[in-house]
Parts: sequence; structure tokens; C-alpha cells
Amino acid sequence: MQVVQNTKIAVKQLGLIDYQEALAAQEACYATIVDQKSGRFTVGSATEPPPAGYLLFCQHPPVYTLGRRGSIDDLLVDAAALQAQSIALYHVNRGGAITYHGPGQLVVYPIIDLEIFCRDIHRYLRLLEAAVIETLAYFNIASTRFPGLTGVWLKADKATKQLDRKICAIGIRVSRWVTMHGLALNVNNDLTPFWQIIPCGLPKAVTSMQQELSKPVAVVTVSDVLEQIIIGKLSYV
Repeated sequence: MQVVQNTKIAVKQLGLIDYQEALAAQEACYATIVDQKSGRFTVGSATEPPPAGYLLFCQHPPVYTLGRRGSIDDLLVDAAALQAQSIALYHVNRGGAITYHGPGQLVVYPIIDLEIFCRDIHRYLRLLEAAVIETLAYFNIASTRFPGLTGVWLKADKATKQLDRKICAIGIRVSRWVTMHGLALNVNNDLTPFWQIIPCGLPKAVTSMQQELSKPVAVVTVSDVLEQIIIGKLSYV
């Protein structure tokens, strides 16, 4: 029987969701893909194979997450300050250092079987960066990547006295060639919580689409554009 190479991507809109709930949703998708990898579906199989990947789109209540490469020293306030501000703190098993998530920020968790799409972690990271860069370009924001630094940035502008500033953080985990975690694109979110950390362990400025455009942008609109670009790029890797 002919082996089916399933490349379907399922998209889930989780809305505003607690970080731990979103992590549980990621783990459930991860388990589904790993279970699928333990066997093979074939043409004529009575069971429809599950997707080869998921894109989970969401926003989070205020939370700092500290990745494997991070240091608690990159958090510049104490537990009492976090409690007073109702900001949670979680140590997570993704790459990268500390970052902030909050309402108005678009978070995307691709749970992808890289053995189907591209068995190359660095290429996958560049794909995510490119998808964000193209999305920002759609909204007339010129952005870039910096060599050796994962994420998406806006370059310094002497005319406006703007510094290099980060607009999208990316941190992933890959196990059995299945990805978890993902990217956080600042759309309309409050940026002041970033002042209490050294974002991603780098003493750089942070920005948002709203700040760059001097007007708010609908998160759902950004989500729609980014979804189509990511799926399109996965189709051609």
C-alpha cells in the first residue's frame, strides 16, 4: 500500500488564554503528532490521519517566561512587585532567555513535525523570522533579522533617533523532530513590562506595531496575514 505523506496544518484560535492552559494545548498537539510518528497511515486506511502540524494562535494575560538559556538576573524586579502587578512567572523548556507576554501581543505556537517539512532547526527558525518580516511588510513596517540573534528587529534610524529595537521574540523546543513554543509579535500590547526585564538577555529596546505606526492594529487581522504566510512557507520548504 502507498504511504501517505500528510502535510495538513490545523489552525486553532485559542483567544486570550492562561499560559499554562496554552502549554497544555501544545503538549496535547505534540502528543498527537508523536503518536502518529510511531505508526504509518496508508492509502485505504479507514482512519483519517491527524495533521502533520498545528498552528495555535493566542494572547496571554501578563506573564514572564524564562527559557533554558535565561538567567533570573534578567528579571529586574522581585516576587512582591510581580504579585502587585498581577504578572505571573514561569520557567519553561524552550530556548532563549526571558520575555514578556500580555494582551495585545500575538503569540503563535507551531507544533510541527520537521521530519515532514524540513529536518533543519536553523532553517525552521529562519522560516519563522521570514514569515514575521513579510507580515510586518504587509503593514508597511520594514524589519529585519540580525546575524546571530534569533527574532525580528527594526534597525536604528538616525533621522528619528530610534535605536535598534525588537518587535518579535522567537524561542522553540524540538524533541523527536517535533517543535513546540514559537513566536511573540508585539502588536498593541503595553511595552512597560519589558522595562522590568532584559528581554531575551539582550540590553536592547523593544517596540510594537502600534508604536511604529502610531495607531492600533487589529490583532485578528495580523493573525490572519501571519497564518497564511506561515502555511505558505511550510508548503515550499
